[in-house]
Amino acid sequence: SRRFHDTRSLLVVKPVILADIGEGIVECEVIQWFVEPGARVEEFSPLCEVQSDKASVEITSRFSGVVKKLYYETGEMAKVGKAFIDIDIDGDPKKEDPDALAAAPPSGSDDAASSAATPQASTLDAEMTRAEGTAEPPSQGSNTPQQSPTAVETSKPKGKCAMLATPAVRHLIKEHKLDIADIDGTGKDGRVLKEDIYRYVKQRDSGATTADASSSAPQTAPVSQQAQPSTPGVQTETRVPLTNTQFQMFKSMTRSLTIPHFLYADEVDFSSLVQLRTRLNRVLSQSNQVQPHAQDAQQVEKLSYLPFIIKAVSMALYQYPILNARVDTGPANSDAQGKPSLVMRSQHNIGVAMDTPSGLLVPVIKDVGSRNILSIAAELARLQKLAHAGRLSTADMSGGTITVSNIGNIGGTYVSPVIVDREVAILGVGRMRTVPAFDESGAVVKKHITNFSWSADHRVVDGATMARAADVVRRVVEEPDVMVMHLR
Repeated sequence: SRRFHDTRSLLVVKPVILADIGEGIVECEVIQWFVEPGARVEEFSPLCEVQSDKASVEITSRFSGVVKKLYYETGEMAKVGKAFIDIDIDGDPKKEDPDALAAAPPSGSDDAASSAATPQASTLDAEMTRAEGTAEPPSQGSNTPQQSPTAVETSKPKGKCAMLATPAVRHLIKEHKLDIADIDGTGKDGRVLKEDIYRYVKQRDSGATTADASSSAPQTAPVSQQAQPSTPGVQTETRVPLTNTQFQMFKSMTRSLTIPHFLYADEVDFSSLVQLRTRLNRVLSQSNQVQPHAQDAQQVEKLSYLPFIIKAVSMALYQYPILNARVDTGPANSDAQGKPSLVMRSQHNIGVAMDTPSGLLVPVIKDVGSRNILSIAAELARLQKLAHAGRLSTADMSGGTITVSNIGNIGGTYVSPVIVDREVAILGVGRMRTVPAFDESGAVVKKHITNFSWSADHRVVDGATMARAADVVRRVVEEPDVMVMHLR
């Protein structure tokens, strides 16, 4: 067939599909983009960071090429299985758009260089020109301070990649509570580097010191600028949007409260465990001094009570595997009569609720049944470090079968925990307290008592089963030497 004109084939533009990043996740929020249209990307280079119900995940590129289109803005919800970015795998960022070539002046003209400027920079220059043409010079008698020529010269337009940064730079900006738009980047196309952040923080701190010194003299602000006292007795309301972690917790807990809960509480004597932990920590300290590079000892400096509790829960699950199951109410997985089914699971993947700067997170310790106390403690320390840094992966947050929430490290004695979706039980551990008690001879002794509060799914777990399983955990914790006989 005859063609009067031809353009570059669009077959080289590859849409990147957002893959499944977790169990049952159908959408996730775009936290930040690392690229923009026109930027060159390589295979496996980061494209964006998304936040799911489980954790934040960094999406990398499958192709090398030039970014053509971003389907979502920062803060929007991206659909799993749908395209979220287009990449021209045969593109060249130095090639000019055919539409721009048609409107550009001849290459020999003096304006050829200026025509290659970005639209954002051209728009900014036009706005600055209009502002300079319409601005009226202040009168000589005016008290309005005039801007120095130096300040005008230093205000320059940002590069086309000024808002882009690597994850490490983003983390540093978040750590110092800065706005990337306030920092002048010295990297390629105006990218912000670590050195730019350190320089900006140094200048800010020195400027704050100078401002504090100059503000020591008493100054009286105009009446219009003084803070007016609020009217007494008037209620004011301010709407604050949920953070991403709060929004994910909102959705997760809404699903969880469709489960009929029942609470079972018990008191556990930690006296023997306190003595055992003291002895083991002494041995562990000596072992770290003799073998500082041992595989387990280099990760665990001191044992807490939580690894023993997690191991005791795993031992109870062997006797009562129903607490490790999940209820499947979906019609596709029901039996022939359409009844819900109970899915039994072989591994004990115990989630641990953690209080982090970004909110409540529940990372999962996988296959607790095959781990010893040191291995559980080492994995717990690793997850706590990642959680506080905000770097938990989807694998660290998925696959849980039962959850332990240690509210006692904050100070609570009693708790009524909420069951996590796709689980049937959760254990809440309260604060340990020292109380007087009577021993077998009637003498008053000192005991360390902790409250264990269990919540179970009353659709499949009855009170007697929960009480028996809780009694197994209590006996193991009160006689921790029993764990030695069940080491795997």
